[in-house]
Order: sequence, then structure tokens, then C-alpha cells
Amino acid sequence: MSTAVRLAALDIAGTTVDEGGAVYRVLAEVVTDHGATPEDEDIRRWMGADKREALRALTGRAEVEDLHTEFVDRLRAAYAEVPPRPCAGVPEALAALRARGVAVVLTTGFDRQVTDPLLEVVGLEVDGVVCAEEVGAGRPSPAMIRRAMGLTGVDDPAEVLAAGDTVLDVEAGLAAGAGLVVGVLTGAQTRRELEAARPTHVLDGVADLPELLGLAVGTR
Repeated sequence: MSTAVRLAALDIAGTTVDEGGAVYRVLAEVVTDHGATPEDEDIRRWMGADKREALRALTGRAEVEDLHTEFVDRLRAAYAEVPPRPCAGVPEALAALRARGVAVVLTTGFDRQVTDPLLEVVGLEVDGVVCAEEVGAGRPSPAMIRRAMGLTGVDDPAEVLAAGDTVLDVEAGLAAGAGLVVGVLTGAQTRRELEAARPTHVLDGVADLPELLGLAVGTR
């Protein structure tokens, strides 16, 4: 690609942060405790989505604010018990991107109640964070990526690299017209699942992004 990347829009859970799959375990527990009987495939279909949208789809309820509050409380308890941490090589990769003028914005289906405490724990240095609730649409909508572009002054989607660990992440990147759309294998979805969504690349993890862009990763 001849156009230089100026923005990396990256998912959080399973992409930049290893949280042990707690988000989907807790999601399944909440909907099951409220009478739904989701199969594993049902949960997988909503990986990367806005969590309120996922709760509506999985329970068939139009109003899910009480379920979302319960989800947030349970997830924060799970994170307190087993604190999340950056995925391997991510702090170094993000530092390499930012050192070469690539802005890094994290995008997530979490709301601020979960996102802010989570990022305080993992301590990643980024240029911005966009939550689905702030743009009125979760993935596969490109709205979060477009907000990230607005935050960083990037007008051309060809200058955007979008990366995530789910099919919905890939679909959002494609919908945004991102120049590079990368699926990563640090989350719960497989190479086959990601490749079926037709990203431009599938990598082992965000740690490989500097190499993809021809950037050196320094040691800390």
C-alpha cells in the first residue's frame, strides 16, 4: 500500500488487552441467569459487539439496562479477581507506532464504566479511546473508526489500519474503508473465522503490526 498509515484503530479485549475471556464468560452467565439458553455459537456471533446490542439479541428483550448494569458489575468483579494485562508485545508495539507518527486509538463495545478502570490497570499509552455508546452504534458499524479519525485529524480512510480479534472488528474496518484491516489471533476467534470475513491480513497479534508497517520495535 503506497499510502502511509497515520491511524491505528485497535479493539481492546482480546486484541490489545488479555482479560482471559472474562467478557464473554460473564455475558453468557448473565443471559443464562435471566432465562436465555445461548449456545456457544450464539455468544461467538456477538463477539466485538456493543454489549447492550448483544444483550438485546441474546435475551430477546427490548430494554436491557438492568442486565447491562449486572453485566458491568460482574465483569468488574471478574477483573478485580484476575486483573487484565496487555497482550504480549503490545506496549512495545504501540510505542513503536506512536514514535513514527501513527496515532493509536482504542475502540470498544464496552462503555466507560468498564473501559476506564480497565485501561487504568493495564496502563497502555494511546491517543484516544472510543466507546460504542458514544457514537450510537457498535460494530460492524464503522462509526467508532470514523470517530477515531475525527479525533486524530485523519480524513482519508486509506491512512487507517483497523485491527481486532473478531469478525465484527474486521467487518467494521472494511465498512470504514480502512487501508489495512487486520484480524489478530490473540482473542477467541480462529484464523478460519477471521479469514472468512476477508481482512487484508491475519496476524498472530498486535505485536506484529510494526513489522507489517516496516517499523522497528525498540526495547524498554
